[in-house]
Amino acid sequence: MTTQHQLLCALQTVRDPELDEPITSLGFVASCTVSAGGDAEVALRLPTYFCAPNFAYLMVADAYDAVSALPGVHSTRILLEDHFAADAINGGVAAHAGFAGTFDGEAVGELHELRTAFLRKAVLAGTDQVCRPLLAAAADPATLLALTIADLPPSAELDRLRQRRAELGLPAGQDAPLLIDPQTGAPVSADALPLHLRRARTTRISIEANGGICRGMLRQRYHLQAPGEEDGS
Repeated sequence: MTTQHQLLCALQTVRDPELDEPITSLGFVASCTVSAGGDAEVALRLPTYFCAPNFAYLMVADAYDAVSALPGVHSTRILLEDHFAADAINGGVAAHAGFAGTFDGEAVGELHELRTAFLRKAVLAGTDQVCRPLLAAAADPATLLALTIADLPPSAELDRLRQRRAELGLPAGQDAPLLIDPQTGAPVSADALPLHLRRARTTRISIEANGGICRGMLRQRYHLQAPGEEDGS
């Protein structure tokens, strides 16, 4: 029998494509239940009524796939709540219509390119996360050019960077260069290094700022407490 804990673990693998964070840690999962017969139902909520429908569709569809893949789940129902396109998205995902079929006449195609673009941003942001401690200790940033993934100490940030690179088909093994072009996978050259590091830092700051804004808007919309905030009532 599938448990609610297993359901939540599956949902932890579903990420906001723009923020590169699990929908569970972002607070987007309003509820999740599974019956003794294996009927799973998940309610999702987003920071605003007008969140981009392509982002919303990806999260609902990915949640559907993650939950449906659980052993013991016989039916899956993912319900996006309080969103202007909720009915269309919920119906399209349930019918396996794809994004283009869900928004027939409005969408020009599926969302593979959008997903890939956000993965490349996640690689850049992850590069900055693992490079910041190295840059703080290095007298010359050019020393990073000679490093491979094996040269870095193990960390959650490094694991995530390697996973995102692997999802894009980019070099992610222990012998892979630390610094690569997220478009081609080629090692970053000395001439391109300053711009590459600036882009990585700017991308990381942008994603983290957007994540903070989304959390704040979600708390405001649903009157939620911030983590660690005590109820003053």
